[in-house]
Amino acid sequence: MSKTIMTVDDSASVRQMVSFTLRGAGYEVIEAVDGKDALSKLNNGVRVRLIFADLNMPNMDGIELIRAVRARPAYKFVPIIMLTTESQASKKQEGKSAGATGWIVKPFKPQQLLAVVKKVLG
Repeated sequence: MSKTIMTVDDSASVRQMVSFTLRGAGYEVIEAVDGKDALSKLNNGVRVRLIFADLNMPNMDGIELIRAVRARPAYKFVPIIMLTTESQASKKQEGKSAGATGWIVKPFKPQQLLAVVKKVLG
């Protein structure tokens, strides 16, 4: 199976930082600008092993995206890591309830991102 990871964020600079970090470690990266963009790519047959998603995005936020992804049988167990500036316990609980696998608070260090990927994907 490929080592493809999706990053979903309305900030181009965050997508670039995540992509640069992951590609440097040998992963393929698919970028999406919001939840709707991510779902349309997944609906078009894109297969990913892991999804990084921002919480606050236009059109469809991270929580809605998690629920929509979890509703698809093929993605029921794909890890979804929230990558967001939000750090309140209530938001984390909402994410966990929706099906988030983990949570990274921005700003993040590239090593932190890679450590999470290694932990989640093995």
